[in-house]
Amino acid sequence: MKRKNYAGIDFFRFFAALLVIAIHTAPLSFWNNDLDFLLTYCFGRIAVPFFLMTTGYFVLAPHVLNGFGKKETMHRYLIKNTGLYLAATAFYFPLMLYSHNLPHSIAEFLKSLLFDGTFYHLWYFPAAVIGCNLILFFAARSMKSAVIFSAAAYITGLLGDSCYGLVKDLPIISDLYDGIFQISSYTRNGIFFTPVFLLLGVFIAIPGLCCSKKACIRGICISLPLLFLEGFLTYSAKLQKHNSMYFFLLPVMYFLFQLLLTIPGKAPAWLRNCSMLIYIIHPAVIVLLRGIAKTANLTSLLVDNTLMHYFCVCLLSVAIVTGIRFLLERRSVYVSKRTRLD
Repeated sequence: MKRKNYAGIDFFRFFAALLVIAIHTAPLSFWNNDLDFLLTYCFGRIAVPFFLMTTGYFVLAPHVLNGFGKKETMHRYLIKNTGLYLAATAFYFPLMLYSHNLPHSIAEFLKSLLFDGTFYHLWYFPAAVIGCNLILFFAARSMKSAVIFSAAAYITGLLGDSCYGLVKDLPIISDLYDGIFQISSYTRNGIFFTPVFLLLGVFIAIPGLCCSKKACIRGICISLPLLFLEGFLTYSAKLQKHNSMYFFLLPVMYFLFQLLLTIPGKAPAWLRNCSMLIYIIHPAVIVLLRGIAKTANLTSLLVDNTLMHYFCVCLLSVAIVTGIRFLLERRSVYVSKRTRLD
């Protein structure tokens, strides 16, 4: 797929990274837990599926739709994603050591490495790799196989996530989920969660499966309120084991992603990389801010006030990422000059 200017996608990457920070800071819980749940743990759940769909659209689609050619982009993505995961794991290792959060057995190590993430937000990286490989495995047989697997996996995951209360006491089925939760703490992982969104990204790359801009707007206007309703009902009925997977998240993402593709213009290139860096470093920033607040005796303002806490984490994360980019660019210029002189 020829790379065009995707301003809507690139700007939304940054917004999605800020939504992930909201999920880990619950910004409105200081005032109202129900409102915070609706905005953070319903609407905010569009962030990770969006990142997965960008991978499906820009990485998987060119590979799958060209008869599994163009392997270089696919291989480069898998290598880069794995490298980022290992680098982020090394970055968070001192914090894991300090908090006594290291695995106590080989089984625990494999569980965290492959499914839960070596740090709580890093689950995304192995999930994306596993999901990509599963889509490639089934799509190599037929696209129908990929669709059936992804749909069945997502429904299975949904029943172990926001609708867990419906099945947790059922004979045999409850034993099945008990077994799943021995391997992975949540069904939000590379087997149950990521394949369907990766595949949605692939399908949107097929012109015949796209909707008009007007249809996308109508689709969002219908499916987004239904997502809020689904989330609130499963939350208020105490059905949720977790709150990452909703049925109406699928149509919301299908229409939203297409709508973002229609936005013309060119976003700054740095947005694509900054969003991932913000995603990686923001938990460390949360820890840093808590330490600063405690030292300065400002915990009530910078931590207990969750909205202020959220804004401070966002600002600090963006500032640190901007500083990192500045240093990397200066180093690149320096190396380039030295190379020319040599």
